[in-house]
Order: sequence, then C-alpha cells, then structure tokens
Amino acid sequence: MKIEIKEFLNRGKSLAKIPRILVKRLFLSCLLFFLFSLALGGILFYKYVFLAQKVKPEVFQRESLLKEDIYKEVLKIWQEHERKFNEADSKEYPDPFIKQVVLPEESPE
Repeated sequence: MKIEIKEFLNRGKSLAKIPRILVKRLFLSCLLFFLFSLALGGILFYKYVFLAQKVKPEVFQRESLLKEDIYKEVLKIWQEHERKFNEADSKEYPDPFIKQVVLPEESPE
C-alpha cells in the first residue's frame, strides 16, 4: 500500500479551498452555521431542561439513627471547649513590652 505524494498534496490544496468557497457563498454559510447552532442548542435544551423535568428523583425513606451516647460525648467535649474558651477571656497575661524588675532572691545565711 503506497501513498502517493501528489495525491496527498492535492488533498491539501482542496482542503485549503474550503475557506474561499465559504467566503464566496457567505450568506449560505452563515445560514448553515446558524441552523447548525440552533439545532445543537435545541438538542441541549431538550436533554437538560425538558427531559430533566420529566424524570422524578427517587426519594429514599430512611430514618435517621441517632446514637445518644455518642451525641452526649460530643456535647460534653463541646461544653468543655466552650468553658476553656470563656476562661481564657478572663485570664490576664503579663505585658511583654514592659520591663519586669526581678529582685534577687535573698539567700538565707
């Protein structure tokens, strides 16, 4: 199976003529592109809007299971965190920008 170089080049020349043909028949080209985009938009609208409204999603009836012992543990942890957070608000910290005078300890002699 041998590929002829001249045939390949001739195909390239015929493909290069497509834009020139489209420009010569500009009105017809625009009309075809418009109809193509209209058809594509209609298909997408039908698929994602019209069909989506007809299909009803399945609703699963499942009762929620609340494990009270785990809930109480989590609640206790949250309350402990809240208590520590509130305690941190009332605690006073020393100012790091004020020089503290440290007195030497008296040695008992």
